[in-house]
Amino acid sequence: MIELVPNEGPSPQPSPRARGEGGTRAAGGCGAASDGSPLFRKILIANRGEIACRIIRTARRMGIATVAVYSDADAAALHVRMADEAVAIGPAPSAESYLKIERILEACRATGAEAVHPGYGFLSENPVFAQALAAAGVIFIGPGPAAIAAMGDKIQSKKLARAAGVSSVPGHLDVIPDAESAVRVARDIGYPVMIKASAGGGGKGMRIAADDEEVRDGFRSATSEAKSSFADDRIFIEKYIEQPRHIEIQVLGDSHSNIVHLGERECSIQRRHQKVVEEAPSPFLDPETRASMGRQAVALARAVDYRSAGTVEFIVDRERNFYFLEMNTRLQVEHPVTEAVTGLDLVELMIRVAAGEPLPFAQEDVRLDQWAIEARVYAEDPRRNFLPSIGRLVRYLPPAGDGIRLDTGVFEGAEISVYYDPLIAKLIAFGHDRPTAIDRLCRGLDEFYVAGVQHNIPFLAAVAAKPRFRAGALSTDFIAEEFRGGFSPHSGFVEPDRIILLAAALAHRRIRERETAIGGQLAGACGEIAERSVVLLDGRPHPVSVRPEGSAYRVEFEGESRLAATDWQPGQALLHIRAEEHSATVQIERSPGAVFRLVHGGVVRRAQVLPPRTAELLALMPEKQASDTSRLLLSPMPGLLSAVTVSPGQEVKTGEPLAIVEAMKMENVLRAERDGRIAHIRANPGDSVAVDQVILEFE
Repeated sequence: MIELVPNEGPSPQPSPRARGEGGTRAAGGCGAASDGSPLFRKILIANRGEIACRIIRTARRMGIATVAVYSDADAAALHVRMADEAVAIGPAPSAESYLKIERILEACRATGAEAVHPGYGFLSENPVFAQALAAAGVIFIGPGPAAIAAMGDKIQSKKLARAAGVSSVPGHLDVIPDAESAVRVARDIGYPVMIKASAGGGGKGMRIAADDEEVRDGFRSATSEAKSSFADDRIFIEKYIEQPRHIEIQVLGDSHSNIVHLGERECSIQRRHQKVVEEAPSPFLDPETRASMGRQAVALARAVDYRSAGTVEFIVDRERNFYFLEMNTRLQVEHPVTEAVTGLDLVELMIRVAAGEPLPFAQEDVRLDQWAIEARVYAEDPRRNFLPSIGRLVRYLPPAGDGIRLDTGVFEGAEISVYYDPLIAKLIAFGHDRPTAIDRLCRGLDEFYVAGVQHNIPFLAAVAAKPRFRAGALSTDFIAEEFRGGFSPHSGFVEPDRIILLAAALAHRRIRERETAIGGQLAGACGEIAERSVVLLDGRPHPVSVRPEGSAYRVEFEGESRLAATDWQPGQALLHIRAEEHSATVQIERSPGAVFRLVHGGVVRRAQVLPPRTAELLALMPEKQASDTSRLLLSPMPGLLSAVTVSPGQEVKTGEPLAIVEAMKMENVLRAERDGRIAHIRANPGDSVAVDQVILEFE
């Protein structure tokens, strides 16, 4: 059963019109084919979240009505509010809603939708879905089923790539039946190797192995993850290219035998094989390599008669040798950076191609005249190894301004669910060159305030602040090498601390001035307010002096004297500083005890501002001892406890699996951190567990 909910009108959730999304260069008029005949009157978006919202924006601009589909968990989601109509398609789990082909077909019949845009993920690369739509007389806004099937099978796609003359990674492209066979294949190829699911994608079903034991363990876990995520546990192995870059080529084809490429995207900043930061163009490619990669990408697309937007992914070594990785037969998460640098709207072009129109430009017309960088903002905790976070967005203040585009599917008060990918938004910064794009990205991250869930915004800011990132010295090992041991607060006193220290001093001063004014004195009578204080940044003392100077303040600290102004008022989440040398934004939260939590440039600090004598006395206080949890296995995140692999009384060794927690489409194996014996099991398989819930106890 489906439930049809007509919306009264589009949601008043404005989204700044971004470069590349306001219209397609050289395309026909909105809502009509180039010959004047009508395009689709109504399309259904078989997806959710930010990509559904992004597709709706373009369709609305083209004058095309939209239909949203939603699960029980998404009844109040932004894409439901934005669409002209909305159809309920089932329970929260995607396998019972967004992956149900018949539910989507029913929604098309109920609403009269003439075409379906699948977005990315879910059914976007399912040839059976495309065939089912065709049988029902509904246009699939994507490539043909044969192309999807050919490129969706990683083994078959590599064989096709070799036949089309595309450079490929050495490997064993036959299905590997078991772990011991995998070991033999890996030895023949030579370590290190990459174990990959044939139907994989999004970093799932992939493991790197450097020896026999890692192959055995990786084969088992990749097989399990692939079966759970794709219902297909076929595995193959290929050579792992060390220090590689991940660079992909955007292709676009139509039904008139026209195929072009739109340049490349650098996607090397990854974690667990999942892209985190992407940019276009690549700071590494030269024109010759770009042209060669583009020719091979087009050749592969032509080999499968490709008709729509798609992406051919390559890995590139230090000498700019490139090897085919896979082809994604859909719109990519990171497509906005290509839109920003080319001025093209890929969603509009996909719709026009699906309607039978030819591409409105040739290869020689494609221009790359901007630089763009995208950062994926996730609900996850960087200090807990990036484990997902769920909850309500109690505050949501997205950035805006020149060179900033935000693609999102949430709003203040929205819920981040355990059932789906924890993406909050994609922040895209662009400008005339790479330094400008980086500067705007850093500003946007500093101004992006989210409360209610843990998130990775400080981590993204820390990535952008790395000298190696600025230099463009990227590889897929960037995060592992630059954040050894994981993401944690900086040690020592780093440059963002100067801004944070300045912000703490100014905030304290503004609070004291307000308290003085409320107490009945003139707001300008600041003689009663002490000028000298001590700012404790994570317990480290920093003497400061703050005194009014005209409409600003003279702040002295760490041997520096800065004239700075701010309009910040207590209760505001962002403190904007206008200083002599530059402006900056610091995120600020105030808690009892005159304690601030301040964030800037990827640095997170707790700060207290105290009179000098109080700071001296506080330093003499004994530290509070944390409770001992060394004998407990705690759930690192909310999710489903899918397995407990030990029993009471069992002896376990360091590194041995204890339990498996599933959340947001990822399987997380919890292992023993030391040798010991299991005393009690406190949770059972099938239980929903909260973060820090006890799963078992050691003796």
